[in-house]
Amino acid sequence: MKNVKRLCLVLGDQLSFDLASLQGIDGAGDAVLLVEVMEEATHVAHHPQKIALNFSAMRHFAQALHRRGIPVHYVRLDDRENTGSVPSELKRWQTLLQAQEVHVTECGDWRLEQSLRDCAVAIQWHTDTRFLCSRDEFAAWAAEKKQLRMEFFYREMRRKSGLLLNGDGTPVGGAWNYDAENRKALPKNAKAPYPARFTADAITDEVLALVRERFAGHYGALDDFNYPVTHADAQTLWEYFLDYGLAGFGDYQDAMASDEPYLFHARISAALNIGLLDLRQLCSDVESAYWSGHIALNAAEGFIRQLIGWREYVRGVYWLKMPGYAEGNVFGNQRPLPEFYWTGETQMNCMRQAIGQSLKHAYAHHIQRLMVTGNFALLAGIAPSQICEWYLAIYMDAFDWVELPNTLGMVMHADGGYLGSKPYCASGQYINRMSDYCGGCTYKVRETTTDDACPFNALYWHFLMRHGDLLRGNQRMGMIYKNLDRMPEVKQRALWQRGQRLLDTLDNGEAL
Repeated sequence: MKNVKRLCLVLGDQLSFDLASLQGIDGAGDAVLLVEVMEEATHVAHHPQKIALNFSAMRHFAQALHRRGIPVHYVRLDDRENTGSVPSELKRWQTLLQAQEVHVTECGDWRLEQSLRDCAVAIQWHTDTRFLCSRDEFAAWAAEKKQLRMEFFYREMRRKSGLLLNGDGTPVGGAWNYDAENRKALPKNAKAPYPARFTADAITDEVLALVRERFAGHYGALDDFNYPVTHADAQTLWEYFLDYGLAGFGDYQDAMASDEPYLFHARISAALNIGLLDLRQLCSDVESAYWSGHIALNAAEGFIRQLIGWREYVRGVYWLKMPGYAEGNVFGNQRPLPEFYWTGETQMNCMRQAIGQSLKHAYAHHIQRLMVTGNFALLAGIAPSQICEWYLAIYMDAFDWVELPNTLGMVMHADGGYLGSKPYCASGQYINRMSDYCGGCTYKVRETTTDDACPFNALYWHFLMRHGDLLRGNQRMGMIYKNLDRMPEVKQRALWQRGQRLLDTLDNGEAL
């Protein structure tokens, strides 16, 4: 093989033509390397659809680069000489090509970036400019702050981007945040748009066959694969959401409904996270939809906040606090993750719905993750490392930089409140208010201490009782603890006993 001047390694979540390390690449003397490796597919037992998405999108991206005249070296999973890891493949190809320079854009996983930094290859690193806020910029903003608050960071990102601002720099509508208008339950007569569908081409069919053969032991179905694997298809999905979903997203982004996995959600997070869509273009499109009168302000602001507020914020926290952040466990939780998280076999209808669709589609929206599966893990005292691994494995859009802070910090409050100001815990009443799940459940949401009472109810109060020493001082928890203290002692004791029986059931390896 001929020598190359510059070898650019492109990772499976970096499939963007605007990737920093690809800029200025010379088709005559440079080359791009993409590799499918077992280590990245199995360091957790990723959902088969997630593996299929990455491999198919990588193969399509390599094909697109080749059409642009860029030499591409592509290593398939079953290539005979595949060494099985990204660092070892990079070293192998640097030697084969006698590459003078090796260029890599910042990784989305601390583990992988560290292994590349330690692999004895001289790498020229590039800032990942696909994000609005760089690692260094976030670190400067967070410096000397004892606690971080997304709301204040979000305002800085609004000012930086100029999105939804008046000419004088004030927020359109007079407020920065319209979250209070984004919490409506779904009306009985509301109809969610039919989800856009994508037909697998020959490349995807080949990948699906490979994944079916090599990853049959991983939890999750493969038959319902329905995700865009090219930039064009991702754009089609995005435009479909702009036309049919965004207007309803504002009001109903927190709503849940039986057998409705998507409702008004965009389903673009996986495509965005692997580089098939551009953050700035998405925000511009949403802002334009507002200015043209097609959507309400709460829909536009709510969507933009998810992208330039929360998404950028959790990435900043991840790179600021890793690797120690992953060890957070302020409540000292040690309980293993129940088996029904991997099977969906539980009598709790809300959990069955959320887990079932996750196994079928590798997807659940943020409230299903936070207030159903995550809420249960928090109340039940599940070990943070185990629930974090589950989220990373099961969801199509889960990469370590976004999954870990969301799960360990937001869901489990295991960082002690660094990322979020309070634990996001709730009884079954919240789920009943925001969904129709409780109507089809074996358990009774209005009961608290009986054997057929909704498990969330007693577990909620049990959680508050057992962690009062850590949480009573939290200003946002004050009213909750006042309500607890006003309860008759006999009621408190009954709630504790019911909660303990539920935890004992989990400890015995039984499903609820």
